[in-house]
Amino acid sequence: MEEILKPLKRGAVDVITEDELRRKLERAAKEGRPLRIKAGFDPTAPDLHLGHTVLIQKLKHFQDAGHQVIFLIGDFTGMIGDPTGKAETRKALTQEDVERNAATYKEQIFKILDPARTEVRFNSEWLSALSIEEMVRVAAQMTVARMLERDDFRRRYEGERPISIHEFLYPLFQGYDSVALRADVELGGTDQKFNLLVGRDLQRVFGQEPQVVMTTPLLVGLDGVNKMSKSLGNYVGITEPPETIFGKMMSVSDDLMLTYYELLSDIRVSELEALKTGLADGARHPMEAKLTLAGEIVARFHGRQAAKDAAEGFRRKFSGKEFPQDARRVEGSSLGGKTDLATVVSRVSASFTSKSAVRRLIEQGGLEVNGEKASDPSREIVPEGEIRLKIGKKEFVIVTFG
Repeated sequence: MEEILKPLKRGAVDVITEDELRRKLERAAKEGRPLRIKAGFDPTAPDLHLGHTVLIQKLKHFQDAGHQVIFLIGDFTGMIGDPTGKAETRKALTQEDVERNAATYKEQIFKILDPARTEVRFNSEWLSALSIEEMVRVAAQMTVARMLERDDFRRRYEGERPISIHEFLYPLFQGYDSVALRADVELGGTDQKFNLLVGRDLQRVFGQEPQVVMTTPLLVGLDGVNKMSKSLGNYVGITEPPETIFGKMMSVSDDLMLTYYELLSDIRVSELEALKTGLADGARHPMEAKLTLAGEIVARFHGRQAAKDAAEGFRRKFSGKEFPQDARRVEGSSLGGKTDLATVVSRVSASFTSKSAVRRLIEQGGLEVNGEKASDPSREIVPEGEIRLKIGKKEFVIVTFG
């Protein structure tokens, strides 16, 4: 059982409760009945990014263990708008928006999940069919005080910002989804914990065994700070061109790379632990590990040949004639905390040792940072991972931070 649980719990933040999950798994094995594993997605945008795939990857872990997964598209709840983490009422999607976005989701998820063992459901199937009387009975199971336990609702209430009545219905409808689907386990991000627990409560009310709740972290974006989001520009879209995905994956910091391995990769738990040990003791180079991860992600969404081509293109650009593998390495800690581009280059270069010389070099187009022409000598360098500098025609330097 421990070996079965290990990949299922990998990367999880909460398991409510692990004892219940263990009992459900043992019973499923004894009776030969796979568990029903649910994760819901409101079709708020047409394209998925890697942040969305954390949950899909966790669904795959259960699928690989022989269980039935349910990819639930919240076409009904999407027209309400999830209030989680919002400071004001969300703009509701139109039916046309929901249908268009849902169609693209169905195309994209099967790059990860096995179609033969995946139920794709829409919660309008049962929510649209609820009568007013049935909705009132569901609403009667929750108090206003319980709703105000949610941080976002409480902050809005205390700040005298409006909360629409229909927003209180969102967690109730999400919970009722678990009743309608008779879910054994529901997956969600840590921000969804309240809604997932409502599902447990409603299942008890309707005479069902409560689902196990499992939460996963919100994936940090490429900036290393904020949740991955298209609006922040720190995302990796799964429909982006292979070379774009590969390049973005190679730009992540070393620490973030390990998080991505844990939450996004198919690597076995034992292999992940070996990778962490190898990186810590120097037996594995971060660049090698990053190349492997980038290749895996591209192959998942575009195929192995596309991944191979993207890797070769990256190596030509950064590791071939344009950037030799034996380039001089400099520890970023030696820069004394100064991270504007002109200062960094003047301190690591053997030929351009003054900031004024670096500015002239930039004006002449002679400085490249990570393969891109530099244009602003005052640009701040983010002190994470590696920065590759091509200084003039013959000088190559890799500045390593952390």
